[in-house]
Amino acid sequence: MELLIPYIIESGLSEDIGAGDITTDALIDAEAMGRGYIVAKEDLVIAGLNAAAAVFETLDPEMACLFMATDGDRVKTGTKVMQMEGSMQALLKGERLALNILQRLSGIATFTRACVDELAGTTVRLVDTRKTTPGLRVLEKYAVRAGGAANHRMGLFDGVLIKDNHIAACGGIAQAVAKARAAVHHLVKIEIEVSNQDEVAQALEAGADVIMLDNMDMEAIRQAVNTISGRALVEVSGSVARENLRALADTGVNIISMGSLTHSARAVDLSMRIAAEK
Repeated sequence: MELLIPYIIESGLSEDIGAGDITTDALIDAEAMGRGYIVAKEDLVIAGLNAAAAVFETLDPEMACLFMATDGDRVKTGTKVMQMEGSMQALLKGERLALNILQRLSGIATFTRACVDELAGTTVRLVDTRKTTPGLRVLEKYAVRAGGAANHRMGLFDGVLIKDNHIAACGGIAQAVAKARAAVHHLVKIEIEVSNQDEVAQALEAGADVIMLDNMDMEAIRQAVNTISGRALVEVSGSVARENLRALADTGVNIISMGSLTHSARAVDLSMRIAAEK
């Protein structure tokens, strides 16, 4: 993640500042110094402190950032999560991007933690999907981990997941699994998406390592879990909401993938307060 943060920060600053912050440049002397705090304005799970600090450090390499919380912490309304000391211009120019990052990532972490809490006492693994904001996947998936869940594949490059359109293009489940098995090395698992009991049976026969039950109702999921009977890992996906997580876990599945962890999490409220140095 650290390798991608500079690219994300530079892109965000370029988008926001462009040729220059005409307000700050007009009002604040280049030599002015200041101190700032970022404060939680609601109860939340914090995530993204390193990335937020990188915004200010990019604008002022001498900026001193002190974390007053740790990513993954539950923090209460009014909690100071980070202090920054350095160039006043850098504080003002970086404020919005740093807050945007923190609010987005902390929103994901907060929602993820609430979903993980729904599964307390079970052995089910909650994972995210590739339904992320373009360019921000590495940060958003980091926020999922900060919230206590796990990551599915990071992209198309690090896992075989045969979906309905792959199956259609290959002419069937058996053909798709066979082609994938022949193309990847022995350490790579083969996951395949199915939507009915006949496809479950075909996936088992083909030797899939992970079978994803897509948009099945609870009774169909229970039937599929019984049919698979431990011969493959069972993942459930589609129409997953916080409200039905426990019921899904009770069907006996191993993994629940939940796109809304990233695509629908509400940004939480944080703000920055600054004061000129005396």
